[in-house]
Amino acid sequence: MWRSFWRSRDRFSLDELRYLTEQLAKVQIVNEVNKDFVIEALRSIAELITYGDQHDSSFFEFFMEKQVMGEFVRVLKISRTVTVSLQLLQTISIMIQNLKGEHAIYYMFSNEHMNYLITYSFDFNNEELLSYYISFLRAISGKLNKNTISLLVKTQNDEVVSFPLYVEAIRYAFHEENMIRTAVRALTLNVYHVGDDGVNRYVTSAIHADYFSNLVTFFHKQCVTLNGLVSGAAKNPGHDSTSTILAAVDEIEDNLYYFSDVISAGIPDVGRLITDNILQILIFPLLLPSLRIEAVDELQIGAMTSLYLICCILHIVKIKDLANTIAAALFFPVEAFKQNSESKLNGYMPGPGFVHESQPPGDENLNKVDTGHVTVDVANLSSSSHIHAAVIAQNGCIGSHLCLREALLSCLSSGDDALVLGCLGLLSTLLQTKELEESMLDALGILPQRKQHKKLLLQALVGEGLGEEQLFSSESRSIRDGIGSELDGYLQKLKEQYGVLYYSPEVETSPRVHRFQVLDALVNLFCRSNISAETLWDGGWLLRQLLPYSEAEFNSHHLNLLRGSYKNCSSALQQEIRGLWPDLLITVLCDEWKKCKKAIEASSPQKEPKCILLPSQKSYYNDVIPSESSFAAGERMCELVKVFVLLHQLQIFSLGRALPDQPPIFPPANFPEISRAKTAGLDASGPKLGTELRLGQSSILNLLISY
Repeated sequence: MWRSFWRSRDRFSLDELRYLTEQLAKVQIVNEVNKDFVIEALRSIAELITYGDQHDSSFFEFFMEKQVMGEFVRVLKISRTVTVSLQLLQTISIMIQNLKGEHAIYYMFSNEHMNYLITYSFDFNNEELLSYYISFLRAISGKLNKNTISLLVKTQNDEVVSFPLYVEAIRYAFHEENMIRTAVRALTLNVYHVGDDGVNRYVTSAIHADYFSNLVTFFHKQCVTLNGLVSGAAKNPGHDSTSTILAAVDEIEDNLYYFSDVISAGIPDVGRLITDNILQILIFPLLLPSLRIEAVDELQIGAMTSLYLICCILHIVKIKDLANTIAAALFFPVEAFKQNSESKLNGYMPGPGFVHESQPPGDENLNKVDTGHVTVDVANLSSSSHIHAAVIAQNGCIGSHLCLREALLSCLSSGDDALVLGCLGLLSTLLQTKELEESMLDALGILPQRKQHKKLLLQALVGEGLGEEQLFSSESRSIRDGIGSELDGYLQKLKEQYGVLYYSPEVETSPRVHRFQVLDALVNLFCRSNISAETLWDGGWLLRQLLPYSEAEFNSHHLNLLRGSYKNCSSALQQEIRGLWPDLLITVLCDEWKKCKKAIEASSPQKEPKCILLPSQKSYYNDVIPSESSFAAGERMCELVKVFVLLHQLQIFSLGRALPDQPPIFPPANFPEISRAKTAGLDASGPKLGTELRLGQSSILNLLISY
């Protein structure tokens, strides 16, 4: 028989298919002796069926007539070798993927042959066999629609009671091999996007809804792993640690995008399931308690990792209830969520985490503080009395005696560079989250002024007297004096649904007060000397979003702080004229002016949230490059110029003027109409060809510039 198998025949013919099928039917047991023939026969049949689907329908008609699918099942039952199982799974996968005819897919999925193969007890101790099996399941899912999916489920009283493809696949949803996890997730998305009501009810039923909580539990473990990498990199920075963190970040974000894709399928209750599980497994017991000041315990991760994760969740997982619940939670102190972090939720107790060890912030009275970034020798003028003084522990966590919203603002005044960047990132993410109610942003104090004006204008146009009064009032910039019904609703949900019983007087404070607290914190930030210029630029972006047009929000205290800081920075910059790089000073200043203007006027901050997790490369270079070197001097000069440029632009901005494209040659305070330059006929950009200079009232000669 084996010799006749190799006789000369037309390879792509119906006769060849008939011959292979007949020979396969004669096999009574598959062992080491005949396994090669069986493997080759299976491979060739798949090739012929694929060819016939594109060129000759009689091929598949023969396949159906001889019930070759049943023959495949029989071969699997009598096989004693793993290699035959591998080839059989590959053969059927190839056929499913390449068959274009709808009737061909219907036949493949009918007669329960496919469900038998799906539920067959393969020996998955062989890792290669598991990979082939998962690929087989994924191939099936790629052909699902509202018609074909009915062939793979069992129903009773019009309700789906069995769906082997889905059930068997999610067994491997959390396999250690990333490729297997990815394939299973692709399969589940194919199932969800079919849109079959019966299947949707099946996957969200009590017995299968655990899959969604298990997803968040698995994600929780990945978050703890990420924190361990961040903690290790803080102690031993280097290229390898950065690459490892970025790889973990990619996996974290892939998981969140999967959550988003699941939600986009539009299955009723899935958004609620994911929201509840993210809040009860991740946000309340792990991320929010990580922002505490006291000694950390085994349930916590670092504040930096927590801030990054909250930003990612808000940015990627587009669920309105989730975003607004997280925002409402910021009105309560960490203690409100302690009970959640110490109890078992949904049958799950979070595992041990690692604490991110940030560098302790320096004394704010010192002119130079080493934060791992190039610092600027400018006197610190931060002394605002409008917000609580922050208490930041040496581990970089946020003070627990404040509500989380206040604590975030406190960090802008007292946190180290990395923590400030993380807090700015969270505030910026909240501001950009479209799922947040505008009244929620207003309550947080970060509703952009242009949105306030837009709503007040609309109220005035429709005849609401309050809106018109507030729109043209110089004293009120808030849409209302109290918190909105949306915030009340989410606060009530936190109490009733999630057991957050801690009372916070913050929720009764006017949004106008909160708005001034945010502005106060940002002004204090710009006066700090131990924060890197790039972080300050992110603060400038946030301020620009909140106050795009007017200086009316700045009080005299703010203006004095900004002027004082600008004056000190100007004095420090003048010292660079006697430094090592005076010839490059103007060039660098002009270049950084354009970059800073672009950064603070951009649609989003220049730094992504993941930047707060990466070890500082500047800190690494500082250990290698002597501080007396010309390279280090150049770095300090560039950093000083960046800070000076930002403070200069903030001065112009605080006066309600538009930022010029080029740095002006006069300080902002000398811009009034009666300045000597203006009187002489010069604008801020300097003399131009043809300009007539008026040398003074007593002069009878005006000078005309010509070259």
